[in-house]
Amino acid sequence: MIAQAAPAVRQTERFLSLDVFRGVVMVFLMTEATLELPKLAEFYPDSAFWQFIGYQTSHELWIGCRAWDLIQPSFMFMVGVAVPFSIASRLAKGAPMRELWAHTWRRTAILILLGIFLRSMGRDLTYFTFEDVITQIGLGYPLLFWLAFQSERVQWAALAVILVGYWALFAFYPLANAELLTEYGVVEGSKYEPLTGFMAHWNIHVNPANYFDQWFLNLFPRAKPFIINRGGYQTLSFIPSLGTMLMGLRAGQLLQSNRDLGTKIRTLLIWGIGAVVLGLVLHYASVCPIVKRIWTPTWTLFSGGLVLLMLAFFVWLIESRQWKKGNFWFVVVGANSMAAYLTHWTIHGWMVDNVRTHVGPVIGGLSAGVQHAIIGGLAFWAAWYLMVWLYRRKLFVRI
Repeated sequence: MIAQAAPAVRQTERFLSLDVFRGVVMVFLMTEATLELPKLAEFYPDSAFWQFIGYQTSHELWIGCRAWDLIQPSFMFMVGVAVPFSIASRLAKGAPMRELWAHTWRRTAILILLGIFLRSMGRDLTYFTFEDVITQIGLGYPLLFWLAFQSERVQWAALAVILVGYWALFAFYPLANAELLTEYGVVEGSKYEPLTGFMAHWNIHVNPANYFDQWFLNLFPRAKPFIINRGGYQTLSFIPSLGTMLMGLRAGQLLQSNRDLGTKIRTLLIWGIGAVVLGLVLHYASVCPIVKRIWTPTWTLFSGGLVLLMLAFFVWLIESRQWKKGNFWFVVVGANSMAAYLTHWTIHGWMVDNVRTHVGPVIGGLSAGVQHAIIGGLAFWAAWYLMVWLYRRKLFVRI
């Protein structure tokens, strides 16, 4: 462990906007397992509105970005934002650095193991996989914590090294031959249209991150040898996603600083616009594609920039304009985001099934689309009310 001098404790105001923004993100996540909007859209194939909603509430197959793709980077970004506030709170209570590091390593272990546990639900054997969002956070968290004590210059340099280094890993790795692409179903006209030219270095299943997993994941007991992740998700994505958390760390330290609120908001806007533009330029210049599933450096920049812009909006709306109406309904979720995430993975499906059992016969005469909307809507509100119930009783899941 590298020893560091503890920074001066900053007494900062609480930003309600952070809980509201986090709550909005988690509410969108909660709709995924209850409302199932893409499935609802299938009942209305001729409706441009529902087709748009269905498209934006599903995930991009490879290149590009839909609204739902921004949930994970927002969640990871907000982890970075919270770190400097958490450190300041612990230092203000007199916690020594060894205690902070001990907490960091405990959190790392819990996040990694919890992610594996959630992905193993319903299986006959522990499913050792490391692409779950909280596992990815755990893998990068110790370095994020260490960087929180470094200078701004070191933090920006670390972000550059992460992005350029991960780009180089793919860019200089030998291209796969056409036979291997065909074996994995990556052919013209298939679900995953193969990339060509220099961009082919970032094709699904035939990239260095997948080759790493073909070695690494097979070190663990498995029902059958790992060859590919059907969605293309990889363990090594925790490296560029650390860049996303580092962008959040910089935003959190900016909000924690003594600068005036207007300067903070303008800085967030400048950083956000700059990151989005840089990501798009590198994508359209065919330097690196924007792909969430393997968290390409351009995805880190593009999605991180969009999250910065959203954060700037919420800080402006809540802190500057003092918008309070309806905040409570998002704060109850944002203040208990881990509980919301666990609910999403564990009992959302159970809620939907029980609503279908008890309400289904009553609404059986309605159209299939309306039935789906009512059942999903009731399950969604049940999950939301659970968050309200936990908040009012001051029950929070902390790791």
